[in-house]
Amino acid sequence: MDMLWSGWGDPAAATPLPDTVTGLLHDLLGVKPRAAAPVTLDQIAVPTAPLDAATHAALLAAVGGHPEHVRADAESRIRHTRGKSTPDLLRIREGEVDDLPAAVILPAGHDEVLAVLRACAAHGLAAVPFGGGTSVVGGLAPARHGAFVALDLRRMDGLLAVDPVSRTATLQAGLRAPHAEALLAAHGFTLGHFPQSYEWATIGGFAATRSSGQASAGYGRFDDMVLGLTLATPEGTVETGRAPRSAAGPDLRQLLLGSEGAFGVITSVTVRVRPMPRARVYDGWRFPTFRQGADALRSLAQDGPRPTVLRLSDETETLVGLAQPDAIGSGAAQQNAGCLAVVGFEGTEEDTTHGREAATAVLRAAGGEPLGEEPGRRWAHGRYSAPYLRDALLDAGAFAETLETAAFWSRLPELYAAVRDALTTTLTDAGTPPLVMCHISHVYENGASLYFTVVSAQGDDPLAHWTRAKHAANDAILTAGGTITHHHGVGTDHRDWYVREAGDLAVDALRAVKRRLDPAGVLNPGVLLPAD
Repeated sequence: MDMLWSGWGDPAAATPLPDTVTGLLHDLLGVKPRAAAPVTLDQIAVPTAPLDAATHAALLAAVGGHPEHVRADAESRIRHTRGKSTPDLLRIREGEVDDLPAAVILPAGHDEVLAVLRACAAHGLAAVPFGGGTSVVGGLAPARHGAFVALDLRRMDGLLAVDPVSRTATLQAGLRAPHAEALLAAHGFTLGHFPQSYEWATIGGFAATRSSGQASAGYGRFDDMVLGLTLATPEGTVETGRAPRSAAGPDLRQLLLGSEGAFGVITSVTVRVRPMPRARVYDGWRFPTFRQGADALRSLAQDGPRPTVLRLSDETETLVGLAQPDAIGSGAAQQNAGCLAVVGFEGTEEDTTHGREAATAVLRAAGGEPLGEEPGRRWAHGRYSAPYLRDALLDAGAFAETLETAAFWSRLPELYAAVRDALTTTLTDAGTPPLVMCHISHVYENGASLYFTVVSAQGDDPLAHWTRAKHAANDAILTAGGTITHHHGVGTDHRDWYVREAGDLAVDALRAVKRRLDPAGVLNPGVLLPAD
């Protein structure tokens, strides 16, 4: 099943906002109903695919000569236009398709990906790898004047190997996360990688963006899980990962992870897997302030016990109920003011019980109040629903978007205040005062990530409003010592700030890598790195 072309996920899973929330948006933020309904798919004017006969023939030959694997129909091209950020959705809902791919190519394996990339290089055609289409940072919209194709990896969806002795598995890049979990579960294993995009995102996308799942405190980030990968480039194949660790020079695997299709197309990864947990429990805890809750999370992250899931919502996010999306509008969130933390353990019955008991002592000592399992169950039930909520807010005339960052623990309070102030000031000055919410989404021994959600009225020009606010937040992140992105990736939205964060010399080194692997400059141009 394809994702909704003009929004997130499965259309059957979408639900409108409760009347209480619609009224609150109007009273608090001045949100007004949309003046007109979004366009329908058949109303979008799609230009003829700009592929000449020779280019089309080369692409067709690269995928075995099967016409169904080179698609240039209007609907296929629309469904592969941009990603799923709020600006992406606002533009597609208006029928704006100025960066439409010329065609959608569906290779069956590594060799066909190589052939497609060589055909693109020979004909001056850009290639954008497309997994689940869940990018929210402009990762699927190349900055290029000229035609490009979307390289849809959905046919590359196999579990290639399982090594139960080493506890590794090799997965193809187009495998969607739920299918990967089902295939691994048949062997008694799990990846333990459950980001908010889990239902739609792919293994290759996780690797290409350094994804981080909601259980990262226990299982680690996706780049921690990857032991080896295979990369297709116009110049040939790169393979990494002969052993779990190596001192044989710099780790090329880490160079390719997070490369976002700019260096090549990841076609398969070998990952570390864990036994399926026999027990799962998620508890809710209340802290009087965000600072106090953050100190409690830091204690667990640094001194243990380390939970599998560990997250903390600030006062605003807790009050609104975004910490438990299925509680919004029900009054359940308001009954537990303060800051809600979700603390979860997975594993054997014995390990889960022991970890939960030890964490309880730490959290009580830090000033936490136990709320039982109900808040944790609510969070687990609604953990993938926030993007659907974003679509409902757009339908109601509100603007809703997210951004994330990370810093060392000592810099976290300053970073939190700086980003909140930048967003609030910029949007208020533009006439659309926002509601700014935040949670700590991932923790480490030395620091944590902050995930912000912003809701405001759309105003006369919501894209212009958000662009100014996003740029102000990006500036605030770098000034306060944070990284420009923790798990969403660089794309085009963060590219210029990534250059500032990395520095000119480092960026020049990465450009040199790209020139060697992609001398024609056809791989996702303008994403991650500025064009030469």
